[in-house]
Amino acid sequence: MSACRWRMIEGELANTYLQVSRKDLAMPVDDKTRTELEAAVFRRLVEHLRGRADVQNIDMMNLAGFCRNCLGNWMKDAADAKGVAMTKDESREAVYGMPYEEWKAKHQKEASPEQMAALAKSHKH
Repeated sequence: MSACRWRMIEGELANTYLQVSRKDLAMPVDDKTRTELEAAVFRRLVEHLRGRADVQNIDMMNLAGFCRNCLGNWMKDAADAKGVAMTKDESREAVYGMPYEEWKAKHQKEASPEQMAALAKSHKH
């Protein structure tokens, strides 16, 4: 994915976030600056997660209720909302820094029975 397209998607993701949370944020900045700050935070979060491949998605789900896949899904949702063509694979690659299947093969471990039980307990649908 090109850097230009990545920046556009980041901005759109931040704008979608703003639509939901604008009233909850008390930043004394204009909307453009707020969007830029939030996009920078998103980029930093993604870079941090790329550097922490030891942290498994199931542990993130159990502790925080979201994981790398959720970030990719939210990016796709933001792209869809703005009419930007993006596949699920492209949105996941933007988060993982590589194709999802490659990341899984390199980093994903088998979930333990304890991890699966915790997931089932915390994510009842």
